[in-house]
Amino acid sequence: MSRRPMIVITGAAGLIGSGVVRYLNDVKGCELVLVDDLKQGEKWKNLVGKEFSTLISKHALFDWLKGKEGEVDAIVHLGACSDTVETDADYLMENNVRFSIRLAEWALGYNKRFIYASSAATYGDGTLGFSDDETKIESLRPLNMYAFSKQLVDLWMKRGNVLGRVVGLKYFNVYGPNEYHKKHMASMVFKMMQKAKSDRVIQLYKSNDPAFEDGGQKRDFIYVKDAVRMTCAFLEPEYRSIGGLFNVGQGIATTWNELARALFDALGLETNIQYID
Repeated sequence: MSRRPMIVITGAAGLIGSGVVRYLNDVKGCELVLVDDLKQGEKWKNLVGKEFSTLISKHALFDWLKGKEGEVDAIVHLGACSDTVETDADYLMENNVRFSIRLAEWALGYNKRFIYASSAATYGDGTLGFSDDETKIESLRPLNMYAFSKQLVDLWMKRGNVLGRVVGLKYFNVYGPNEYHKKHMASMVFKMMQKAKSDRVIQLYKSNDPAFEDGGQKRDFIYVKDAVRMTCAFLEPEYRSIGGLFNVGQGIATTWNELARALFDALGLETNIQYID
């Protein structure tokens, strides 16, 4: 009987990570090693009912990897501090940058498939466009330390000439099941849905740009299950030789007004949008 592929998933209890676990349970029949720090929150609930061989802390990961060179087939690295208002730059450098680089070095050293989460936040305010062309990485201007930490990993991959051997995924605005634990970092879709259900109103900020009506600004929103399928596609044998940076979004921007109206329609409620300063 052939050995099941072993895939290590970091950030496994998160929004995208838990979706990847479910998808691989349902589709691939892999042996899954989950990595996350559950702490005192509710993230553990995202793993209930899912099949995996072990769950380890990220702090124990590199010790666990010792001697596993012949067992691990791929690493899907989704773990990071994704708080865009985190101001501890030293923490983000250690957690998001150095940890990611060390894990990539292990995977590359043993020729393992390495898929990691970059972010569309690296594009900054969008004035330079949203092209995932690696030649444009240096020109991007992230607006917060989280985004900068993601850009630094992309730059390390490029400067080390290894982007062609890894997959970096620039996730846009992902929403869907299993994000209730994220609190202030939950998607705007989740927050707007909660507000509509509880108060029968959705509040949007007034536009400060005369080029846009109130609620007319646009974002690219992608449902988590679509993001998961795009992520896991790079584990398929026919795509194992593909590497580089890839946007993960719909490729279609939606206005806040359109999103709000769609949420009210889904809830069977009358549209009630309030614009605030």
